Amino acid sequence: MARGNRDDILEEDKKRKVNKAGIQSFLEIFKFVRPYRGYLIVGLISLALSALATLGFPLLAGKLVDAADNKAGGYSINQVTIALMGILLLNAIFAFLRIRTFANVSEKSLRDIRVALYDKLVHLSIPFFEERRVGELTSRITSDVQQLQDVLSFTLAEFLRQAITLVVGILLLLVFYPKLTLFMLATFPIIVIGAIIFGRYIRKLSKRTQDSLAYANTIVMETLQGVHTVKAYTNEVYETNRYSNALAKVIQNALNGAKYRGLLVSFIIFVVLGGIVGVIWYAATLYSQRIITAGDLISFTLFTGFVGASVAGLGEIYSQLQKTIGASERIRELLGQENEETSFPEKETLKQVGDIAFSNVHFSYPTRPDIEVLKGINIQIRNGQKIALVGHSGSGKSTITSLLLRYYQPSVGNILVSGINIEALELKELRKHIGIVPQDVLLFGGSIAENISYGKPLATLDEIKAAARKANALEFVEKFPEGFSTIVGERGVKLSGGQRQRIAIARAILKDPEILILDEATSSLDAESERLVQDALDELMKDRTTIIIAHRLATIRKVDYIYVLSDGLIQEQGTHDDLSDKENGIYSNLLRLQFEIS
Repeated sequence: MARGNRDDILEEDKKRKVNKAGIQSFLEIFKFVRPYRGYLIVGLISLALSALATLGFPLLAGKLVDAADNKAGGYSINQVTIALMGILLLNAIFAFLRIRTFANVSEKSLRDIRVALYDKLVHLSIPFFEERRVGELTSRITSDVQQLQDVLSFTLAEFLRQAITLVVGILLLLVFYPKLTLFMLATFPIIVIGAIIFGRYIRKLSKRTQDSLAYANTIVMETLQGVHTVKAYTNEVYETNRYSNALAKVIQNALNGAKYRGLLVSFIIFVVLGGIVGVIWYAATLYSQRIITAGDLISFTLFTGFVGASVAGLGEIYSQLQKTIGASERIRELLGQENEETSFPEKETLKQVGDIAFSNVHFSYPTRPDIEVLKGINIQIRNGQKIALVGHSGSGKSTITSLLLRYYQPSVGNILVSGINIEALELKELRKHIGIVPQDVLLFGGSIAENISYGKPLATLDEIKAAARKANALEFVEKFPEGFSTIVGERGVKLSGGQRQRIAIARAILKDPEILILDEATSSLDAESERLVQDALDELMKDRTTIIIAHRLATIRKVDYIYVLSDGLIQEQGTHDDLSDKENGIYSNLLRLQFEIS
């Protein structure tokens, strides 16, 4: 995401408050918990029983004191002690069940959230990724989900436990000690008002911390992906300073948030404990007047401590929930993005690939709507024909193939395959017939076999070897000690440029597409590698409709037809011989220029 856009988001976050929409965003995430509601119900029951068992402790502790004075209704000290130990045992059992079941729910729900986010990301359109940075998106699936993990595994259970303790504890106090309880409850309005005021600041600062951390993660991603460029320009110190400055903002926002959380907790503790002191003072006065027993004084004091601890705990939990609501909003925003498939409801099937036609196609990139890249393109490609797109950088060559792959939609005009508008085809139906060998080959970090089989995930090893043989890759692959199990490294860094190209060609051969796109597939290779790759490409192009994007014109002499683009228009078209003989033509000038350079 551009820096300006990021600042806009941060400014918007400053204006947001806790409202119904924010809480709704948080609650909608709980749809991922539904498949595990059985575990959740068991956990909630265990939690409730654990909280109730905990509240039984103050009652019996008071009875234990009264039993010493024979004021426990006939129960002996031993009987009350056994009852106390029984409550502690039940509490321990229920606590184990609560932690075990909530962990089950949280881990499985978070797995589903991560899968849903990842699935959403891979199904979003290319323009979406052009408007955002990888680090920002990575932070959504890591930092924001981590916030939810804390809530589902601990904070939610703790919130419910404290809430039950607070509500049931107050009810029991009202039943057994009404005067003392009303005196104690007088402090509650002050606590609630303080929590609301501090909570607003906490939520804004926590979201700013998350966004600044996402920006810092973006720097790490970009630096590691472009580490060769960083080292070539000796910018290690510059990148370190850039990351350090980003982390400084993270720390600043986090410390500001911690300050307000600390003030909130300190405020609540002071008010709660101050209230407890006042209540105990009042209870001690009643005891001195023999209005209550010593056991009542012990029970009430313990009850008050439990309730006070619950209020203080709810204050800290409230601040944690503030942070989680911000993370859930980000996750919901991402999950709410529209997938790439936005075509007609009535889908057609491409049973057999025939001619390809671009009819009066105009196009502007979504990120640059004021600049028209294509200005009325008309291209006819017969089934099995090999055509080349030629022109200066920025003339629109790669844009034409991107439109054929439906990375983008034309502003005006239609693209037809076998007479069918490609917008009427499902994306999988269209793209399964198209293979591409790009200039900048991206290999995944697994083995050579895994990278080749990316074109056909269920391919056998024999099929993979056959594709590698046709791509002139088998010889160098078998020289590696691990053969096809050789790990290629991040983005294929352990292989040379020519080797990566041949792996990409083998991948395309294995896919066996009817339409082939070659995007500058040999432009950055040495002479030996180019010869091997060109031989592999000749094998790949047999009996396929092929679109070649080329700067090096020597590689396209054998194509059937050539389209020369300039300024978003087709300025020339014809065979190599026709265009070469055209005096002062764009193609002939390019051809002469390249031969002079050679």
